[in-house]
Amino acid sequence: MKFTFNKKDKLKSKKLIEVLFTEGRSVSAYPLRLVYMNASFDDAVLVKAGVSVSKRHFKKAVDRNRIKRLLRESYRLNKPDYFNNITTSYALMILYIGKDKPTYGQVETKMNQLFEKFIGTISKPQS
Repeated sequence: MKFTFNKKDKLKSKKLIEVLFTEGRSVSAYPLRLVYMNASFDDAVLVKAGVSVSKRHFKKAVDRNRIKRLLRESYRLNKPDYFNNITTSYALMILYIGKDKPTYGQVETKMNQLFEKFIGTISKPQS
C-alpha cells in the first residue's frame, strides 16, 4: 500500500455515507472518532475514507479546512502501517469531535491510537 490518498481512495458516495452513519460501528480516541463498516467497492480498493469536522465547533471554513487537511495527511502517512494486512474492504469516516484547534503532532498520535483500536476491534470475532 502506498503513501497516497487518491480519488479512488476517498469516500464520496452520499448513499454509502448515509448508510455508514446509520448502520456503522465506531471507535474513538478523543478528539477523533472513526465510524466504519464493511463495504464492497467496484474498484479494487480495500479501504475508502473520508474526513469531517463539525461546523458547530469551528465556524470559520479556514479552521475546518486546516483540520481536515491535518486529518487527511495523518491518514495518508499511517495507512500503509495499519491497512496492509486486512482482507475485507471497509468504508471509514474520520470525525474530529474536539473543540480546540489541534497541532499535527496531536492529530498524528491520536490517529495512531484510533487505528490501533480499529485494528483491535476488527481482528476480534464479532458476536
